[in-house]
Amino acid sequence: MTDDVLWKPDQRTIDAAQVTCYQQWLTESRGLAFDDYTALWKWSVNDLDEFWRTIWEYYDIQPGQQVGTVLEDASMPGAKWFPGVEVNYVSQVFRHSTTARPAIVFQDEQSAIREIAWAELENDVAAFAAHLRSLGVEQGDRVVAFLPNRPEAVVAFLATASIGAIWSVCAPDLGAQGVLDRFQQIEPKVLVAADGYHYGGKVFDRSGTVAQLIAQLPTLESLVVVDHIGAGAGLLEETSLSASSWSDATSGEHELDPVLVPFDHPLWVLYSSGTTGAPKAIVHGQGGVILEHVKSLNMHVDLGEQDRFFWYSSTAWMMWNFHIAGLLIGTTVCIYDGSPGYPDLNRLWQFIEESGVTFFGAGAAFYDGCRNAGISPGDDFDLGRLRGIGSTGSPLLPESYRWVYEHVGADVYLTPLSGGTDFVSAFIGGVPTLPVVINEMNCRYLGAAVDAFDDDGNSIVDEVGELVCTKPLPSMPIFFWNDEDGTRYHDSYFDVWPGIWRHGDWVRITPSGGATIYGRSDATINRHGIRMGTADLYAAVEALPEVMDSLVVDLEFLGRDAYMPLFVVLKDGVALDDDLVERIHDAVKSNLSPRHVPDAVFAIEDVPRTFSGKKLEIPVRKLLLGQSPDKVINRDTMGNPDSIDYFIEFAQRLAERTV
Repeated sequence: MTDDVLWKPDQRTIDAAQVTCYQQWLTESRGLAFDDYTALWKWSVNDLDEFWRTIWEYYDIQPGQQVGTVLEDASMPGAKWFPGVEVNYVSQVFRHSTTARPAIVFQDEQSAIREIAWAELENDVAAFAAHLRSLGVEQGDRVVAFLPNRPEAVVAFLATASIGAIWSVCAPDLGAQGVLDRFQQIEPKVLVAADGYHYGGKVFDRSGTVAQLIAQLPTLESLVVVDHIGAGAGLLEETSLSASSWSDATSGEHELDPVLVPFDHPLWVLYSSGTTGAPKAIVHGQGGVILEHVKSLNMHVDLGEQDRFFWYSSTAWMMWNFHIAGLLIGTTVCIYDGSPGYPDLNRLWQFIEESGVTFFGAGAAFYDGCRNAGISPGDDFDLGRLRGIGSTGSPLLPESYRWVYEHVGADVYLTPLSGGTDFVSAFIGGVPTLPVVINEMNCRYLGAAVDAFDDDGNSIVDEVGELVCTKPLPSMPIFFWNDEDGTRYHDSYFDVWPGIWRHGDWVRITPSGGATIYGRSDATINRHGIRMGTADLYAAVEALPEVMDSLVVDLEFLGRDAYMPLFVVLKDGVALDDDLVERIHDAVKSNLSPRHVPDAVFAIEDVPRTFSGKKLEIPVRKLLLGQSPDKVINRDTMGNPDSIDYFIEFAQRLAERTV
């Protein structure tokens, strides 16, 4: 192997790969044969109708349902998939309920590992579904949750989906206003809320935040309280809503009876980062998510029924949705609720050993942290069952590629992947039949017509361009909430090239068909895999009386650690001292999350703006990433052109690493 090739699959690995099984099925059932993965991928995007029909048949989605037309309308936005077909996400999950293997393996910072059998999970889901029905929840109603990553969140989601209601969740470390900005849009009927959570050996009481949510969500009719820290009784006593404890809501024996809904019936609402105002409420359909997730997890992550799948995540991250989708293919889902660094960065590796994880994933920053800490999990833990490692959230540093093979396992399948909340999956990742090359993801996902475009919309290879998808995927949004004419949906992805999805990432497609992501081409903040809009941060920081204006940029450098500086315009006579910096940090922690605290704070005289008053976030970001001022700044369009001079000088110092 060359220095760039870190791992090559042997013939046994290739033969056992899930994608190989699918190709053999294609040959037997369709007479289709492909020389290599590239040929398979090209067929999958050139014949979308037949490819997705085979996915439906191969995974036997909703047995007994006859499929006529697959892709009725290929327009983007507005693609119409599987007209007349009915599905239910939960039916696909519990076709595995008779197995003796556990459905969930769970641990938190305080408890021992607990295994939850498929039958137990099904009973809890059936009971909570019955409870929701007793509260008057009907198809299309919204059930929202303020929960950490625990089995209760999985149960509540599956119960909601089983009756055709619509799910949405926020993590309990998000500030009240951030939650309200999301939930108020969709007018929920039921709130499932934890009274608090544990993280890093500390207890965080969120009962006050829950009370704020109840007070400011006028459509709420019912509350279900999950008592984690002993404050749940107070919430039940003080609310005027119809209220019940989690234990009462999941008691009794009930029969699970998932209702069939149209293929494009809403499954959940996820949220964009809110870069320019309120976060966009992104709605995905049941059928599209089922197809995309069984394909991605089975063929690209290479999971089967015998696997134990652990992706360290938060309910705030779309990877939570991707992770629990392992249940769709009968995989055991392993969940850890707590800090990855408490008591130290060995904690997750210990959980991997003790729970028998076969595939582990996390944000790239976790691996960078492990490398910087000098730990060697492969030496300190028995990771013999671990055969795959996943990474996402930001580009994985070259040093961390090597760290995985030197300090975790020399024969693991490393598959960094890149996608997004927008379609709740990945565009680019890997298959275990191809080599792992440093700084690359080895393939574009099946069915994903991913390309790189230059500024003129021309397809380019081996050059950095805009990541685009030229054909629809079933899991693309069916609509945005409160976007009746589709304007926000259109403007989010299709405003540059009509009918072409522009994703907002810089990408280089390699001659071999792999890809390298170079960071985002937009102004979104992406900290440890959690995307957040700049507007949320500005609202928190500029609420301080000393701060008159602000600008933040999140910089991802290929080969370097990410860096997020915050620039503030202060009131006359105010100095940027340690006390003010600490209060800025506290404002971000309490209103967003600790993840979004800036790496450094700088005082400036003026924020660069257009004549219309829009902050020039993207040009400043491009400037700080090293692009020429002449290419990214047009002073004639600026209301305050002299303000950019500071950032030109700052970019020079940043390039010299003297900041």
